[in-house]
Amino acid sequence: MKRCLIPTTTLLLCAAAATLAGCSTGPRLVEGQVQSFSTLAAVPAPATYRIERLPSQQMPSFAPIAALAEQALGRAGLQRDDAAPKLLAQIGVQADTVPRRDPFAPFNAPYGGPWGFGGWHGRGWGFHGAWGFYEPTPLHRRAVSIVLRDAATQAVVYETSAVHEDVWVADPGVYGVLFDAALTGFPQPPQGPRQVRLPLAAAPDAVPGVVR
Repeated sequence: MKRCLIPTTTLLLCAAAATLAGCSTGPRLVEGQVQSFSTLAAVPAPATYRIERLPSQQMPSFAPIAALAEQALGRAGLQRDDAAPKLLAQIGVQADTVPRRDPFAPFNAPYGGPWGFGGWHGRGWGFHGAWGFYEPTPLHRRAVSIVLRDAATQAVVYETSAVHEDVWVADPGVYGVLFDAALTGFPQPPQGPRQVRLPLAAAPDAVPGVVR
């Protein structure tokens, strides 16, 4: 009996195609590495807040980011009240790339080109390197942070962050999901780092003005 041998490369390509096909049948899940710190025993009363923008966040292009954070804070049970806030919220976002190891590359070499996407608001993107033949695609890193302070005492009562790394990126939808992930468990989140998986919105481009 003649045996048919399928090359390993073909098997790998088929497996990758099957994985992509499976991913397309349902909502994409975004995995965020979340870490939170809280001194709150319960949701403050009244559960109101005001977003305090840093000087670098005064530009109009930051407004969509603030809107995504506001929606996530609302889903966590907080209500925006600029006139009489119980809490003051500071938010941040970051976009850059990180090296990735390719197990199929010679010598298992890491990605070496220092590419950089600058700025906490997706601004100031820079090209600093060149692709090499064996250099794997870098991971896109997206991160958000939220710090809540007591409006009366200025004491920090809640601090949280979420980070997502993937070869695929879908801004600004990823930022909205990460804000939700960062606020899971509010006001008493689990202790220590944790992974949170949430579905990505079907239409991330619905929020205009956010730089990809």
